[in-house]
Amino acid sequence: MTHADFSLDIEAVRSIEAVPVILSMVRHLTGMRFAAVARVTEQNWVACAVDDAIDFGLKPGGELVLESTICHEIRQHRQPVIFGHASSHPVFSIHHTPRTYGLESYISIPIIKANGEFFGTLCAIDSVPANLDEPAIAKTLTLFAQLIAMSLDTQNHLEKTKAALVDANESGRLREQFIAVLGHDLRTPLSAIRMSADLLETKTEDKRSLNLISAIRNSSTRMGHLIENVLDFARGRLGSGIPIKRQLVDDLGRVLRLTVDEVQASHPRVSLEHALVLPTGVYCDPLRLSQLLSNLLGNAVTHGSKEACISVRAYTEADEIVISVTNQGAPIPAELMPLLFQPFTRSEAGQRGEGLGLGLYIASQITAAHNGALSVTSTLESGTCFVARFPARFKWV
Repeated sequence: MTHADFSLDIEAVRSIEAVPVILSMVRHLTGMRFAAVARVTEQNWVACAVDDAIDFGLKPGGELVLESTICHEIRQHRQPVIFGHASSHPVFSIHHTPRTYGLESYISIPIIKANGEFFGTLCAIDSVPANLDEPAIAKTLTLFAQLIAMSLDTQNHLEKTKAALVDANESGRLREQFIAVLGHDLRTPLSAIRMSADLLETKTEDKRSLNLISAIRNSSTRMGHLIENVLDFARGRLGSGIPIKRQLVDDLGRVLRLTVDEVQASHPRVSLEHALVLPTGVYCDPLRLSQLLSNLLGNAVTHGSKEACISVRAYTEADEIVISVTNQGAPIPAELMPLLFQPFTRSEAGQRGEGLGLGLYIASQITAAHNGALSVTSTLESGTCFVARFPARFKWV
């Protein structure tokens, strides 16, 4: 009879590919005709794997009365028991187990896991005598028992790791769904704030009130960028990356110039200079490239020198579109470089500032969606330069 409580143990032993070979080797080394891996607890003896050439009658899941076995004693003293001729043995000639099952030869090695837990035994029996005096037999079976114990430990560790990974993936999925829903729901009140600011501006000419309205509008714009970044992050993580809609664009340079102008208007004290020389017919998503440039410029404004000019370049090189943003100031620490394009790394890197640390991550994802790559160099002499490169298809190609 198979107990459901032991189904996992039976499956664990069955999953060890070496067990059938081990049982065959046990029979070969000992000359005995029955070998098994048994699970032995305080109340049960259950066969987990069997190699039976004497029709003993046990199959995986089959049980023996615990008290009728020697394994019951081995579980207590945790030492091997070996005898090759029970009827002439001073102890086992009168022991109830050989008499009950008609055994003459017997060997049983404890299987003990790394944490000290007694799992069971690796055993062999026969109704005829066997020569078990050779020390190599006990040593080899002990190594087999240790191999089974190590395999069980490895399986247990693997199952725990899989379970932890499933939990982590589920937690991550729920977290990203929450972010997506939150970002979506924040758009409605933010739109109301913007519309209210626009309405208030038409109702007053008071300079102090207009300054407050301007601050509200700028804050809502910044919040809008944050929300879009959060939504893009969630889309990228929940799907196969940030989605883009490519099309042939004849005025990509103008699109990027408008982006530079918007950033300049939001930061009038920052010095920006640009050289945008792009052909017509670039195959891309212009809105996403505008977002990419805006994120790179936002990063440069936040972390660059306030006194030095920020340089923006866009040009073709071979068959690629190149967009670069360079700012001056302290170089990026070497230990931070591998983290730059990962999400939520600002706090981990010990940096402080506005935002969630998603801007560079999203910029890199937009570049990747265009089959390109975003890179960075940073030195005290040359400044910090982010360069996005991606292949472009033109009308004349």
